[in-house]
Amino acid sequence: MSSTRDIDALIDMMARLPGLGPRSARRAVLHMIRKRALLLTPLADLMQSVAATARECATCGNVGTTETCDICASEKRANGQICVVEDVADLWAMERGQSFKGRYHVLGGTLSALDQIGPETLRIPQLVDRVETEEISEVILALNATVDGQTTAHYIADQLEGKVTLTSLAQGVPIGGELDYLDDGTISAALSARKNL
Repeated sequence: MSSTRDIDALIDMMARLPGLGPRSARRAVLHMIRKRALLLTPLADLMQSVAATARECATCGNVGTTETCDICASEKRANGQICVVEDVADLWAMERGQSFKGRYHVLGGTLSALDQIGPETLRIPQLVDRVETEEISEVILALNATVDGQTTAHYIADQLEGKVTLTSLAQGVPIGGELDYLDDGTISAALSARKNL
């Protein structure tokens, strides 16, 4: 029996995390073992706690530790706007910008015929229900500019047509971007979304 079996298993498990390969996982585990009291024990306790308490918000699909997330529970965020995002990482990215003051709706992915992901697999019916039952004036589609993202946006637009104002995030040239380095689709989107100066 190997004396490092549990350590090797921890390294293998860590290597499955996004952004970590076997070498990075090995370095992280060795660092945590060296700093056991400062890192490893508190991390293990927190992971156990999160594993026991983490859940999806029943309203929007955000991740938290209560049935209703802080954003949905906040009356200040009930401004009639819902920003539709693909996953929780997108919601957190929008929150980092601190520009959006409404509520969110996490779809849990995008429509994809190849992967057999249809509307019923995603949280699209719940979005339609929210628009019909809450006082929603605008739905902002903040989906990725991929084929699946745009297909999903068009499907949602069809489902909500005439029920609410639909908008989407502007797309095009990023701040500091150089035209020579942009792909044709980005340049085309930027040209289509041009505005007066």
